[in-house]
Amino acid sequence: MAYNFELIFDHVGHFGRFQIFLYFICAFQNIACGIHYLASVFLVLTPEHTCKPPGNVSQVLFHNFSHWRLEDTWSLVSLGRKDHIIVQLQNGEIWELSMCSRIKRENMSSLNYEYTGSKTKFPCVDGYIYDRRKWKSTVVTQWNLVCERKWFAALIQPLFMFGVLVGAAVFGYISDRLGRRVVLWSTSTGIYLFGIAAAFAVDYYSFMTARFFLAMAASGYIVVVFVYVMEFIGMKFRMWASIQLHSFFAIGTMVVAFTGYSVRIWWLYQMVLSTVTVPFILCCWMLPETPFWLLSGGRYKEAQRIVDMMAAWNGTKSCKLSELLSLDLTEPVGGSSPSGIKTNNVYYLFYDCAVSTRTLTVWMIWFTGSLGFYSLSLNSLNLGGNEYLNLFLLGAVEIPAYFFVCVGMDRLGRKPVLAFSLFFSALSCAVIMVIPQNYHVWRVVATMAAKFAIGAVFGLIYLYTAELYPTVVRSLAVGSGSMVCRLASILAPFFVYLSSEWSFLPQLLVGTTSFMTGVLTLSLPETRGKPLAMTWEEAAKLEPENDRSSSKLPTTTRNIELEKTEEINSRDSSPGE
Repeated sequence: MAYNFELIFDHVGHFGRFQIFLYFICAFQNIACGIHYLASVFLVLTPEHTCKPPGNVSQVLFHNFSHWRLEDTWSLVSLGRKDHIIVQLQNGEIWELSMCSRIKRENMSSLNYEYTGSKTKFPCVDGYIYDRRKWKSTVVTQWNLVCERKWFAALIQPLFMFGVLVGAAVFGYISDRLGRRVVLWSTSTGIYLFGIAAAFAVDYYSFMTARFFLAMAASGYIVVVFVYVMEFIGMKFRMWASIQLHSFFAIGTMVVAFTGYSVRIWWLYQMVLSTVTVPFILCCWMLPETPFWLLSGGRYKEAQRIVDMMAAWNGTKSCKLSELLSLDLTEPVGGSSPSGIKTNNVYYLFYDCAVSTRTLTVWMIWFTGSLGFYSLSLNSLNLGGNEYLNLFLLGAVEIPAYFFVCVGMDRLGRKPVLAFSLFFSALSCAVIMVIPQNYHVWRVVATMAAKFAIGAVFGLIYLYTAELYPTVVRSLAVGSGSMVCRLASILAPFFVYLSSEWSFLPQLLVGTTSFMTGVLTLSLPETRGKPLAMTWEEAAKLEPENDRSSSKLPTTTRNIELEKTEEINSRDSSPGE
């Protein structure tokens, strides 16, 4: 038997004072998650640098300029493959300094820029001299992650995203087993502690370790908070509330740009960003468990207390769940599970051909959204102009994108808006590729258009995924999608790094995948105006009428058992079992 939990919201309120208070507490923490996801844009910034000479410098020569201090030459220098700086040491030695090597001239009287005499090449064993006009220190300058060690810097964001991938898988599962609330508490504490630990890292490896666990915690929070908020808000307001959570993530991107502009020391920058999560930690102990999850585990008395509290806050009359939902108090909402059927297993996202196609298409949307989001954001430093303003604008443009998604989905539905956004992203990327690189303003405008479209995709896919799957695997479905999209977020930094070889590589990849995914999206069912599915049978009914026959389970022994099951056994998902 299926249960319509919307009846609860009809009694206690779909989005009253209780839900508003809870919503803004949870949404504020999304700012901290957005901050840490993109903090590396400035943490791993690599300034101009040159080899440090093996002694004190008495004179500097760069082309026609001389008698400068070595630290003052950066206003003139843009070191390329052929450029170098000539320095004369106090002992009379003359050295040619380049980005990753230094050459000693045997003729100590030749201070000309061009020299064809005898030379001896040496590695940069004494370290590097960095251009500190913009940033006094970054992670790169702290541990000399340049030249042969540049791949250590290139791995910082991908490893963070690998932590996000692990966190999405782990905490999506834990939230279905132990509850939403315990995950929100633990991940938020982890975000603060590991954020501070990263700022106080004594070496590169401890920094990477702290960032990995920080990524796991932030990812776990994001995956679960969307499910948590949706299960507290009625269908009338669920779409707007869940999608606007992304606006707070976008605010986090804007905070990164503002903090990067204001604080130019990497560990202090990390400290400032980590303090944003403190208000949530002070308030998160007040968050209750969701009635959906408690009912699915058979914990009726606890669910009743939460519903009574919601009604009291909202100024409405409570309801008796046992009467409203005709509950059998001797067993969980899900009923008994047939033998051999287990819950919380990713294989149950592929239990027949129709659901498998749906899952693979949804995963492709997650992948494309992530690839576009991080490729465009991380590439903001390469657009020209003011890099802080570029990142701020790319964050700000997401907010109207989420309003567009809400209005569009309310009037047109999920699928049309999602398909349009993907095709518009592909078109915008194509436009970027034909704009000359010296037209910085137009490149930024076109990139903002692409980010608007990708932001719309990201804003929609969390809600759409949750609406396509039944309650007891909803967190697993969102978590698995988030895990797949992290594969793209791991690859995105490498594509941005390789843009030094071909500047339009990120746009080509994002545009191509967006177009292909837009075509696949047209095969998904529409979920607008439909209550959240509790069972696989209800989820299958989302298919269009002419496709339902294809979504029927084959008449195998295993699938006959699944057809007889109104819901996957929720008892396996309840705590203590």
